[in-house]
Amino acid sequence: MAYLGDYEGQTEKVLQFQDLTGIEDTAVCRDVLQRHQWNLEVAVQEQLNIREGRPSVYASEARPPALMTDHTAQHVYYSPPADGSASGFRGFVRNIIRLFVSFCYNSLFSIINTAVRLFGNDRPPITNPLQDVMNFIQTYDEKYTPSHPVFYQGTYSQVMNDAKRELKFLLIYLHNEESEDTVKFCRTTLADPQVINYINQNCFFWGCSVKSGDGYKLMQLFRPMYYPYMLVVVLKEARMTIVGRMVGFCDADTFQNRLSKVIREYEVNLVSARADRVEQSMNRSLRASQDEAFLESLKADQEKERRKEEERMAEEQQIKEIERERLEEIERKERIAKEKVESVSKVPDEPTDDNPNSVLVVIKLPCGTRLCRRFLKTHSLEAIFYFVFSHPSAPDSFEITTNFPKRVLRCKSENNVVLTIEQAGLKNREVLFVNDLDA
Repeated sequence: MAYLGDYEGQTEKVLQFQDLTGIEDTAVCRDVLQRHQWNLEVAVQEQLNIREGRPSVYASEARPPALMTDHTAQHVYYSPPADGSASGFRGFVRNIIRLFVSFCYNSLFSIINTAVRLFGNDRPPITNPLQDVMNFIQTYDEKYTPSHPVFYQGTYSQVMNDAKRELKFLLIYLHNEESEDTVKFCRTTLADPQVINYINQNCFFWGCSVKSGDGYKLMQLFRPMYYPYMLVVVLKEARMTIVGRMVGFCDADTFQNRLSKVIREYEVNLVSARADRVEQSMNRSLRASQDEAFLESLKADQEKERRKEEERMAEEQQIKEIERERLEEIERKERIAKEKVESVSKVPDEPTDDNPNSVLVVIKLPCGTRLCRRFLKTHSLEAIFYFVFSHPSAPDSFEITTNFPKRVLRCKSENNVVLTIEQAGLKNREVLFVNDLDA
């Protein structure tokens, strides 16, 4: 039931996310929300940032993912320069020369690179990559037109990481202001409203000048022969892969047709990646549920063991307490038995029947036994007590009372004073009763 409630809550958030962002693909919506731990507010704000070209809050300046080239399946579109330098016999010769120069350059690159490192470098000075991008966007707006797809306002590392994380196509534009076709391409092709709308909906659009730090590195990596030069990058088989190249000027319709063809063909890679993420998320949720259930079961088992241990310890303590009480009772009875034996010596000799100072005392025990004994009037009440206490049938703790009027005889000393039988008011013949105080 809890899982069903979570699923219904997630579906509601997906619908709200669709309404707020306008993204129709529910798989994309679910993927974005999952990556933001189903925090609707954060996910929506993230999409708004992306639409404005700002890096996501997760964009990292860490090393960008490796950029692979799919030489066998990538689409390469080439348009010759407007000056005709690449057409006819002249263009054929120029291409042969370029090929020969490229081969020689690649062969001697390591040697030249070493020499450059030692004696100088023609690379642009090291600057802030983010500032380079922001300066390029500002210059582009001022020199060409502010009407263009939304440029990603982050570094190459950030846009690569964001494109991989957001599962979106990345369109890289290498800008060379010295190329003859650059002005026309920027003011017509990239300024076309349909092109702008299509790129904004389907891609991250990142551009930089080949004279900046990141732009120079990409120029050295791909060595474009002509400009404008654009690359289409997508996550394919868990790697950021170049799946399309567009070299040279083309009009807006041609450009959009080429780009849409590449995106349609490789969209399946993003769909597959989203499905993999959903499956991984479900697996993580399932493992989390299993781990939670296991922990609950383990906690319950531990609680049972704790209770069993407490019961065992309580039972052992009870057994020890019973044993202690039993031993104390045995010790008490042994002590009382010893005191009974010793009390015999504390009972004075019985006077004769004809002694005028003698008193006949009849004592009734709780068990029904009657004791009869003579005492002298001068004997203390302790003598009667010890006589009763020494009898085997007498209780261990008791008091002695008279019959009428009923009163308790103080047989033990109080302030070192014990009354005699005569002082206690006992006459020639008395009947006393023994009361068991433990009964």
